[in-house]
Amino acid sequence: EEVPIENSFPYQLADVLSKEGFIVNRPEIIATTGWTTSELQNAIAKSSLNQKFDIVTLLIGVNNQYRGESLEVYREEFKALLQTAIDFTNGNKTRVFVLSIPDWGVTPYAVNSGRDQVLVTQEIDAFNAINHEETAILGVSYTNVTTSSRKAGSETDLLTKDGLHYSAKMYAEWVELLKQEVIKVI
Repeated sequence: EEVPIENSFPYQLADVLSKEGFIVNRPEIIATTGWTTSELQNAIAKSSLNQKFDIVTLLIGVNNQYRGESLEVYREEFKALLQTAIDFTNGNKTRVFVLSIPDWGVTPYAVNSGRDQVLVTQEIDAFNAINHEETAILGVSYTNVTTSSRKAGSETDLLTKDGLHYSAKMYAEWVELLKQEVIKVI
């Protein structure tokens, strides 16, 4: 949101990998800002996407938390999406990379919305405990971007002008956290 596509997380990752000497095609982005796990599942089911990919990243759940959806439903839908991600790599789970949910509770948007910031952080941690646990069960790579997202409360250049969504600078930090894990397997 509010970031040109070439500065988005997937495109920055592709650019970094290309600079490291890997042949990288244009990223295929399925998700849209604001989606929950069920909306992502529905979009995948309706798409004609049947190709296989060398790597797949999965970052989903902030809008489950934002909308007050249950942890139990999130667990089941996240597990299904994680399996879908593995299927997109032709079953090669070493090529799937899960990123934790960033904490929007520290953002100016959260402050101005009147939401309980401590509660948001606690809920984000609960959702992340689930995605981390399910990722570990399957032996899939997990990268914590939540910690770096929490810097956005004091470093406003990590956010876009809306005070909620992350900037290209924040995405670059996430790529830095993830790139070595990706390079190891490709």
